[in-house]
Amino acid sequence: MAVYQIVEIGAEVLREKAKEVKEINSSITKLLDNMVETMRQAEGVGLAAPQIGVSKRVIVVEADGVLVELMNPVILEKEGTSTAEEGCLSIPNMTGDVTRAAKVHVQGLNRQGKMVDIRAEKLLARALQHEIDHLEGILFIDVADKTYRG
Repeated sequence: MAVYQIVEIGAEVLREKAKEVKEINSSITKLLDNMVETMRQAEGVGLAAPQIGVSKRVIVVEADGVLVELMNPVILEKEGTSTAEEGCLSIPNMTGDVTRAAKVHVQGLNRQGKMVDIRAEKLLARALQHEIDHLEGILFIDVADKTYRG
């Protein structure tokens, strides 16, 4: 496995709509493995493929003791609201107050190519929304109520 370089704000790939994964093959599973290792090495909660310069609809999230790996994720339902401080591995030294849904129902393909449903709340729900935003070219600073440096 390998640890990827995380691209930072200013990189065009972070503002692009990521491309759908058409086939789950060995290169996608290797990408997932390396993204998990990169996320853990950087001490992050989640990572989207565009953050490592790959314009594919792939995310990994590890929160509340659960590791989620999804291709082509979509949010089917949102419930409630919650405001909390967020940061991003692609925007070092900045955080912001972001209001997101308190609970989400997300669907996507797992590494076996099987469609899975995830119902999440708390940090896992927030992280899934944050990473899915990355796939649309949206950064947390675009939706933050207030941002902080340092």
